[in-house]
Amino acid sequence: MNNRYKKAGFTALLASSVMLNAYGQSEQKLTSDPNFKGKVGRTTAESVEYHPERKQAPAGAPNVVVFLIDDAGYGTASAFGGLMQTPVLDSLANNGLRYTNFHSTGVCSPTRAALLTGRNHHSVHMGTLNYSSSGYPGYDAIMPGDKATIAEVLHENNYNTFAVGKYHVAPLNEITSNGPFDRWAVGRGFDHFYGFQLGHTDQYHPNLYEDTKVVDVEPNKTHLTTLLANKAISYIANQKSISPEKPFFLYFATGAIHSPHQVDEKWSDLYKGKFDKGWDWYREEAFARQKRLGVIPKDAVLPERDPTVKAWESLTPEQKKVYARYMEVYAGFLTHADYEFGRIVNYIKEIGQADNTVILVSIGDNGSSHSPRNGSFNGYISSLDEEKQVAELYKNIDKMGTEHSFQDAPAGWTQATNTPFRLWKADPNSEGGTHQPFIVYYPNGGFEKGGIRNQYGHVIDIAPTIYELAGAKVPEVIKGYQQKPIEGTNLAYSLKDKNAANRHTVQYYELFGKRAIVKDGWKASVFHQSGADFSKDVWELYNLNEDFNERIDLAAKQPEKLKELQKLFDEEAIKYNVFPLNDYALGHSAGGRERSPYGLSKKVVLYPGIDQILTYSGPQFQNDPFTITADVEIKSNSDQGVLFATGSEFDGLSLFIKDGKFYSAHNTGTIIRHLESSIPVPTGKVKLKFELNYVAPSDKKDRNASAGTEAIYINGQKVAERTIVAAEGRIAIYKDGIDVGADRNSPVSDKYSVPFKFNGKLNNVTIEYENGEALGHN
Repeated sequence: MNNRYKKAGFTALLASSVMLNAYGQSEQKLTSDPNFKGKVGRTTAESVEYHPERKQAPAGAPNVVVFLIDDAGYGTASAFGGLMQTPVLDSLANNGLRYTNFHSTGVCSPTRAALLTGRNHHSVHMGTLNYSSSGYPGYDAIMPGDKATIAEVLHENNYNTFAVGKYHVAPLNEITSNGPFDRWAVGRGFDHFYGFQLGHTDQYHPNLYEDTKVVDVEPNKTHLTTLLANKAISYIANQKSISPEKPFFLYFATGAIHSPHQVDEKWSDLYKGKFDKGWDWYREEAFARQKRLGVIPKDAVLPERDPTVKAWESLTPEQKKVYARYMEVYAGFLTHADYEFGRIVNYIKEIGQADNTVILVSIGDNGSSHSPRNGSFNGYISSLDEEKQVAELYKNIDKMGTEHSFQDAPAGWTQATNTPFRLWKADPNSEGGTHQPFIVYYPNGGFEKGGIRNQYGHVIDIAPTIYELAGAKVPEVIKGYQQKPIEGTNLAYSLKDKNAANRHTVQYYELFGKRAIVKDGWKASVFHQSGADFSKDVWELYNLNEDFNERIDLAAKQPEKLKELQKLFDEEAIKYNVFPLNDYALGHSAGGRERSPYGLSKKVVLYPGIDQILTYSGPQFQNDPFTITADVEIKSNSDQGVLFATGSEFDGLSLFIKDGKFYSAHNTGTIIRHLESSIPVPTGKVKLKFELNYVAPSDKKDRNASAGTEAIYINGQKVAERTIVAAEGRIAIYKDGIDVGADRNSPVSDKYSVPFKFNGKLNNVTIEYENGEALGHN
């Protein structure tokens, strides 16, 4: 072989060696994934699979159920001495623990935000209701990501998570089909959400969402609480069928027993005649039962009836009859909620999960509501004087509690259901506004059945207690947010030791300028009157260790203790974003155009096919002059239906075509005033306009004062007009939703049945405001 061939062979051998070496080296580089722990060759025969380990929940981690009842005072449920029968809660308490010194923030959104995060309500920017937000850190309703929810933490610990019922902590401008959904339940750690977004909804015609979609359940005959229980059971069934090794977290928050008090007659009729002895008797009876149960001190004294409430024996027979029926409905509403929650509890037992399920029940997100003194039924009846109210209610007594009522109980009953405390919901300075019954049930927990716990607790304590019982770790970072410390106290220390020293020693309260501070059983508080000078507020001082229901004001006797607590309040207020104090005397209470996605836009165009919008998240009509114009194409006089509707049977505005005529229906508390066009609607392209020229009367308190006019137009021609009164300036406030091309849920007008969809061609609906300023926020 000559040198040339020898050289070529050597070169080929060298190349082959280099290639083999390259292949050999590249076996470790055939994937760019640095976390892959298997082997990647050029073929599967040369490779080894690797499957990342699935997350595991902590060993033996229990399922967790939180049941939050709405607007229930300490003396409602029979589990804590109330006269409303709650056999399911009774059973949980008798086989678990009753916490007698547990507290809420005093009102809906703040309590829910605090419960879900384990932080104080101002700390998570929910210092007030989500629809009363303002541009300050403690009040903008934008819950921060660095303070994760229970759902987010448990999700990181491989739980499935479900929210069912009332949510009420998303900002108004984000509660639309466009989102953003970051602060909806599904954006804050829940796998699924089924429920409603604001403080209350009609129990028979609810405004529902599932995950991020509007749900239309009409025509509906099923009570909302039943719908919620059905969905909760469905979520659990799916979860345990698909991922039985994983635990679940269910947050179940009913609309009961917040207004409207609506429930099937079979539940309210359980209490026929049971409350004929009245609210004074109820207070005494509940108080005695509470002592027998051991949920209040044996030497406790019942406070005097509130001076705003009449003695039951001073009422007329007609008043007693009507007011007793209010309470029958109220009680039936809670007993029904207890029954529906019992269905969930029974299902958990049926699938063999009962022993390993923690159930935490807060009977109320605040005390019972300070509703109208004489109760409410609809806007019309509520506007009458007491004598006429009672006469109307007596005539309509068979409708009380039905879908044709939107009622709340008289203050005499709500005070009675707050026994043994003074005052009501939204009085955070008082135990009546914040002191809630709390139940812990956990068969595997190892504590005695039917135990009583008197340690101080607050809704911010629920999250850390769950983490302890679940063995869950709170990650340092969740969704990219470095987590801030939990502010609540883990109550697990008290589960097995009834004599354990209290660990939650300091807690502040503030809502609407009313405020309080508790330290080691001493409490300083102030009942601030809206519009009063904050610097002139008169503080009170109570020793809750000896006077648990705040009967004896010690401020004059112990001024130094009062000063100590006032100083502490300021320190806590600065720490948790409580300042600036706002009593809403200057406006900015509920709703307001500027809080909606549309802001103060003078013009809003809505198109057919849009999902229903909540009244508070859509164009609002709060004492603003405005027009609504529907752009339609009419082919024949058989084209008819609703063009635009906002509100419901109890309050709203609807524009529709029927039998060839254009109508407006303006509903004020079930009193419906229609305008009917004097001419038929022509065929072809047509502009149909409604115009409200609101003029504020000089006496703003006179609801019946003349306040301008409203009119309807066809192609610019006025075809009907009438004078309006002041009460008609605010339309569909917090009732139902806004629909284009239909009227879903509850009907605004009695001239049609829902949904009465428009069967012609509707191009759009344009709303135009006379000005860009937000009026009527008070």
